[in-house]
Amino acid sequence: MALFSSLTPVFIAIICVLIGVIMKKSNGEKEKRDTKSQHPSRPWVDEDLKDGTDHPLEEEEGDEEWQGLEENVAHVPFTGERYSEAEMIKRSQTFYELLNKRRSVRFLSDEPVPREVIDNVIRTAGTSPSGAHTEPWTFVVVQDPYLKHKIREIVEEEEEINYKKRMGDRWVNDLKRLRTNWIKEYLDTAPYLILIFKQVYGQLPNGKKKTHYYNEISVSIACGILLAALQNAGLYTVTSTPLNCGPQLRVLLQRPANEKLLLLLPVGYPKKDATVPALTRKPLEDIMVVM
Repeated sequence: MALFSSLTPVFIAIICVLIGVIMKKSNGEKEKRDTKSQHPSRPWVDEDLKDGTDHPLEEEEGDEEWQGLEENVAHVPFTGERYSEAEMIKRSQTFYELLNKRRSVRFLSDEPVPREVIDNVIRTAGTSPSGAHTEPWTFVVVQDPYLKHKIREIVEEEEEINYKKRMGDRWVNDLKRLRTNWIKEYLDTAPYLILIFKQVYGQLPNGKKKTHYYNEISVSIACGILLAALQNAGLYTVTSTPLNCGPQLRVLLQRPANEKLLLLLPVGYPKKDATVPALTRKPLEDIMVVM
């Protein structure tokens, strides 16, 4: 009994130390949470627009041919175009001048555009390079007035929430000078809407998934080529990332689960009274470094 009495203060001291350690750890975690909450929130980004290409699908063990790719691809002779230096300079200057006229146009006419032109510019986008030549893109062309209006309803509903709640004051204020808002009239008036989906993985005939390497980068390059092709054909657009609309638009357009919406392009001719912001581009010395 005497031994128990002598040990009691020791037990009490140990318990007090343990309680102190637990409380200190709890307070530390609370301080971390409070510190995080004090930091300004980052601009909200749609889940569909997050790049997951650094995390390819896990390959199945012992099944090296599951990707369905040919073991060897035949190589054929290639001869590229070769121009004189003077012709190269002339062509590069002419192409620059053409693309330097490209502007994001939000006031589009409902004047019809030849369907063959749309086919050709998408064929051109399909020449884009892609990781392991997986070609992870789907271009959905919408010309039906009912579908265009449904797309507009979905986009405007979500965009109003984006502007008022999700995007944050800094983002919204940066857009004020461009006079943009959640009203997207061009989604009704443009003769075509082109929705570009990235295929985050492919589907093999046996039901297995096929990795699409660098699908985000590959489809982004294809979008750049598409913009150049549209400019070359005398058509105009505005690059639109319909934030938080991807799942609804996938359902509306009956696209499979492996596709995520990356970009929406209304395509057509500018209205006669169309305007664009008086913006300038950075000079060459600000965007190029020669080592």
